[in-house]
Amino acid sequence: MAQEIFPGRFTADIGRDTVTVFLIGMRANRWWKMGRVAKVASAMPTMMRHLAENPGAGLLGSEQWFGRTTVLLSYWESPGHLRKFAADKDSPHLGPWRKFMKEMAGSGDVGVWHETYQVPASGIEVVYNGMPLFGLAKATSHVPVGPGSNTAKQRMGGTRSAAA
Repeated sequence: MAQEIFPGRFTADIGRDTVTVFLIGMRANRWWKMGRVAKVASAMPTMMRHLAENPGAGLLGSEQWFGRTTVLLSYWESPGHLRKFAADKDSPHLGPWRKFMKEMAGSGDVGVWHETYQVPASGIEVVYNGMPLFGLAKATSHVPVGPGSNTAKQRMGGTRSAAA
């Protein structure tokens, strides 16, 4: 599947005062127990489909990488949206999490981790050069670098519109 490449330099206009960045992943600690690893990994596509079909849940966008350690980078409207999704008994997260904790936690076969950051717009600087839509610009607004956003120092200046 070919992605459109955007020649030139682009940045993101997040259009808000803050963005919640959530990193989550798992690690296959014992490769010979791939069945257990696959069982844990199989819950993520259902969660991502649910979030794509329910924009009110607050997921703005995500990127994912697979390997021995799998990483999902996601951008959320707020920590509250993320916590609500995680704790909602009707979402596809709580059941698999409880099952993991009951059946696999502490075994050492599969490691899981997450990190959450509430980032003020003034602390964000992104630039994409010759890239397809990606990361924060894909999750929010992909805009050309121009006056007021030519340097990293200028881009790390807070909420600004593309016209600023």
